[in-house]
Amino acid sequence: MPSFDIVSEIDINEVRHATDNSNRELATRFDFRGVEASFEYVDEKVKIVAEGEFQIQQLLDMLRSQCTKRKLDPKAMDTSAKIDITGKKHTQWVNFKQGLEQDTSKKIVKMIKDQKFKVQASIQGDKVRVTGKKRDDLQQVMQMLRQAELEQPLQFNNFRD
Repeated sequence: MPSFDIVSEIDINEVRHATDNSNRELATRFDFRGVEASFEYVDEKVKIVAEGEFQIQQLLDMLRSQCTKRKLDPKAMDTSAKIDITGKKHTQWVNFKQGLEQDTSKKIVKMIKDQKFKVQASIQGDKVRVTGKKRDDLQQVMQMLRQAELEQPLQFNNFRD
């Protein structure tokens, strides 16, 4: 019986490359001359340091742009962490979402069941497995999920007949 897995994964090496490219771009930006600002890749997270909140937002946009150039979905960036202010420095940590959380998995399964596709969806850890009798049904599920507005990027792998 045909099946596939719905996962949410990013290439962490591409995050490191995007961080390095952002640092290079930062060095050439005229509006950041003489300003203490930097990107640092630490334990699968990116630390952004600047002198003000407005500059933090500019640096986030710069990182988002570099991630897009490296074919990383910007939806994987989690910027919900609070900005730490210590003296003259503002620090923002950016996490990258890996794997499907339980709530997101339940939401995906509910969306599939609401559409009444002739498939079964089951949650297996941090992924959702979808099985059906016809490949066309599975491809319809993929198409529906690509158009859905979820907080996370989705990939489809292990497509088997």
